Amino acid sequence: MWKLFMFEKPAGMRDTLPELYQLKREVREAISGEVSRWGYAPIETPTLEYHETVGAASAIQEQQLFKLLDQDGNTLVLRPDMTAPIARIAASTMKNAERPLRLTYDAPVFRSQQREGGKSAEFEQIGVELIGDSSNSADGEVISLMIASLEKAGLENFQIAIGHIGFVNAYLQEILGNETRADTFRRYLYEKNYVGFRKKAEQYPLSSIDQRRLKELLSLKGGTDVLEKARSLAESREALEALQQLEDLVQVLEAYGLTDKIMIDLNLVLHMSYYTGAVFEAYSEGLGYPIGSGGRYDKLFSKFHSPQPATGFGLRLDKLTEALGKIKDSVSNDACVIFSNERRKEAMEKARALRESGRSVVMQDHGGISDIDRFSAQFKEVIYFVGSNGNGGDSK
Repeated sequence: MWKLFMFEKPAGMRDTLPELYQLKREVREAISGEVSRWGYAPIETPTLEYHETVGAASAIQEQQLFKLLDQDGNTLVLRPDMTAPIARIAASTMKNAERPLRLTYDAPVFRSQQREGGKSAEFEQIGVELIGDSSNSADGEVISLMIASLEKAGLENFQIAIGHIGFVNAYLQEILGNETRADTFRRYLYEKNYVGFRKKAEQYPLSSIDQRRLKELLSLKGGTDVLEKARSLAESREALEALQQLEDLVQVLEAYGLTDKIMIDLNLVLHMSYYTGAVFEAYSEGLGYPIGSGGRYDKLFSKFHSPQPATGFGLRLDKLTEALGKIKDSVSNDACVIFSNERRKEAMEKARALRESGRSVVMQDHGGISDIDRFSAQFKEVIYFVGSNGNGGDSK
């Protein structure tokens, strides 16, 4: 009997078939290995968190939270990001641990999406948090580690855009005069709706000088010379301090030898409202959206009554594998031992020896295959133990 939704999935949920799963596993292992070599310790958090703590601290919009009630009537959420849960742990269970803390995670997060949006509601994030270090060296480390992780995953053509949310906030405030107006323009920047930004700028009763200064924000993107141009436009102490922090960060990245991988983008705004300083996004050639992002979030820990500086990044595994899929060979199976009933024992011994040597081996009864050529085509090597007994299997 036909049942409604028998073959359907909830909006935003996706199946992962074997080939993609294997590619994701390879990428995950490559990144985890690199992060470990940089001294970051793995950590896990619960899938469910309290809405009043992690749900509120995550800065994800309420309509994007998956909510449910426990037996006591408390509102729970499926974790919408990993930074807030790790902040909870660092401010409680690990509050006496030596700082700075270097922690890494690999976990799915959940954000409800509009049905017509076509976006994932569950996706895997791999990232790090560096807690208790306010220096530019810490920002430089996490950016450098993100670049190293992408390279270890096999990605070649990518770039990191670096900005500073403190500069954006101060610059908009000094021109527009109040937070409500500034928030309107931040939304345009976050959506990368630059046409809407310009049109909205023309509607405000600003002087011709401020009108030009507001639109000039959109041009502050490119090489390190952008910082000098920004200095000629900014007036407030907060904006100039943010530019100096960025210049110091660029010097750290130059020491890592990474100037060819970065660009300055002073109208970069991320979706999380808890960012306070340098922010960055990773872009791969051929994709129109970021595969990872991060930044400094020095005020988040205050929500857990434990003020301390922190910075970090998160990579979207689904988007990263999509980028890799354009340049990576499709995943193929290793070896298959095809056997007849009378040579089953020989085949088992051969399969056991191959597995002990580290290879992946499928054993398949010859009688269970309807099209042997089509079946064997999916393997790199096929070994036959079919027919009369011999000294070994025949490879193909």
